[in-house]
Amino acid sequence: MSEHEFHAQYVAAPVRRRDEVFAKPYPVPAQPGVYGWWFKTMPADMDTSKCVRRDDGLVLLYAGISPSKPSAAGVASKQNIRRRIKLHYAGNASVSTLRKSLGCLLSQELGIELRRVGPSERCTFGAGEARLSEWMARNALVSWITHPRPWMLEDELIETLVLPLNIDGAHNAFTPVLRQARRSAMARAKELPPLP
Repeated sequence: MSEHEFHAQYVAAPVRRRDEVFAKPYPVPAQPGVYGWWFKTMPADMDTSKCVRRDDGLVLLYAGISPSKPSAAGVASKQNIRRRIKLHYAGNASVSTLRKSLGCLLSQELGIELRRVGPSERCTFGAGEARLSEWMARNALVSWITHPRPWMLEDELIETLVLPLNIDGAHNAFTPVLRQARRSAMARAKELPPLP
């Protein structure tokens, strides 16, 4: 598949809401692939003029893959796009970069705060994770395509598309804003007592 064909297939893939993702039989296959997060409402004041926009107004802000690239020792992850997408929709900030970024950007609007959990350095939004999940259910939809080696596509997507919520490898105008929001939230979490 050429780069152009892949991009066309990726951005044209059907989008699904949270309730559709969790409906049985699960529409998301338990296979490797690439997924995209499309938003009705932007989580922050950001320029989306160069982002991919669908005819229905949804804007692509984040791309992800599952599984990640095998380690240098050849050890492959057991993750797949079904697990990853479900973790993004219903997990917590310690297991989802997307949730952590969204929560940091929406902290004032949703009244949530990143906090350490227990004696570890693991951070979540505690009870605020439910509010973040509700916001995502209203505003974030996901699409996907399967691919046997999705890590071969991730860098290409991040380099060729404007994806404001991606951090690793991203070089767009919003990247420094997102990094600062995450740094500030982490610094504040370290100052506060951990949640039980």
